[in-house]
Amino acid sequence: MASTIAKLTSIVQQASTKHSATVIFIHGLGDSGAGWAPVGEELGQYLPHAKFIFPNAPLMPVTLNNGMKMPSWYDIKSLSSIDSDQDEEGMLKSRQQVMQIIREEVEVNGIPANRIIVGGFSQGCVVGLLTGLTAEYKFAGIVSLSGYMPLHGKVMNMASDANRKTPIFWGHGDADQVVRYDYGVQSVEMLKKNKYNVKFNTYPNMGHGSCPQEIRDLLQFLGEVIPPVENA
Repeated sequence: MASTIAKLTSIVQQASTKHSATVIFIHGLGDSGAGWAPVGEELGQYLPHAKFIFPNAPLMPVTLNNGMKMPSWYDIKSLSSIDSDQDEEGMLKSRQQVMQIIREEVEVNGIPANRIIVGGFSQGCVVGLLTGLTAEYKFAGIVSLSGYMPLHGKVMNMASDANRKTPIFWGHGDADQVVRYDYGVQSVEMLKKNKYNVKFNTYPNMGHGSCPQEIRDLLQFLGEVIPPVENA
């Protein structure tokens, strides 16, 4: 099945010392891997052993934006409610494409899954979270920025046991005008109710984007879950 799924292109920032960890970060709607690459360069100064991979979404029509074609991981019909109809087929296809990247890191590059971070921003957060919750690999951590729970009605039935205790970093601005702050709150509550290990960070007056404090908090998180390997 995987062989029939198109392989994603990515912006890749190689580790500057011996490669012992990988961060796969998925961009939001209408963006590209290049949009988050500068953040990878910034973080990479403090995590020289980490390789950063920023996949590029394919172009597709997006219902929310009047059917306009743009880089997107799945179709979005509405963001009026966290219960809005979600594009399960599109989400699962993107999950498969991200899993291709993960498998290559593990099987070709020899990076243990427990030294891999998966996550993203907004739409990328949704795909990263879906990947992290359902993968059989045990990851080092999951990063969820300004997003929401994928397939909320069934995702817990799809979840594997591998990442039940994996640390999840969740960042959300309380002034988010696109993915409402309370969507993040509800998503985190659902994860905690199901005994997931989530650290929820609220950023006052932050809209649908990032801020220096969030990046500092993210760096601290990454330093804790993928520290340098002794004698690497």
